Amino acid sequence: MSLIFAMCLFAFSMSISPGPVNVITLSTGVNYGLKKAMSFVGGATIGFTLLLLTVGLGLRVIAELSEVFLMVLSYIGAIFIAYMGIKIILSAGNPESLSSSQQNIPRFWDGFLLQWLNPKAWIACISGVSAFNLGHSLSLLSIFISLYFVICYASITSWALLGDKLQTLLSSPSHFKIFNVAMGGALITVACYLLYLQILI
Repeated sequence: MSLIFAMCLFAFSMSISPGPVNVITLSTGVNYGLKKAMSFVGGATIGFTLLLLTVGLGLRVIAELSEVFLMVLSYIGAIFIAYMGIKIILSAGNPESLSSSQQNIPRFWDGFLLQWLNPKAWIACISGVSAFNLGHSLSLLSIFISLYFVICYASITSWALLGDKLQTLLSSPSHFKIFNVAMGGALITVACYLLYLQILI
């Protein structure tokens, strides 16, 4: 029972903490509402779950390639995170202008792909599988993935719900625009930081 609790605690801390996925989810909830954000939430949850399964089944191979692989992943991930940041900056100024910016709504595949290109997601998967020694137990891996799916979905959804509730505080198009620039700018800053880390290495 203590192992299950530890798995839940790990999954919750990793899923609820701020990161590119949750920033995009929050912004989508603010700009388009909870219902429109759920496609991205579903994609991010399923994407992460499949990534966790892949890491769990092939941990040794990933560990051998980790240095080079994570370096390449950081570059590609930084570019994609910056791209999502730009999409947020270009989002609608308020929910009423939704029809003019349908192309900027983060979709299922954006969430799915972001998890596979997000170094935070890879680190969470590798550290989780290693910490609980899941590479040698398919039954434990299945339990961990099942728990993670539910907790991840609920955690990301909570960010979408928070964004949906924040709509009432942003009373004008200029407030929405400031919010979008701040959220998009935060993602671009994360992308630049990832690139900076690679240059230092």
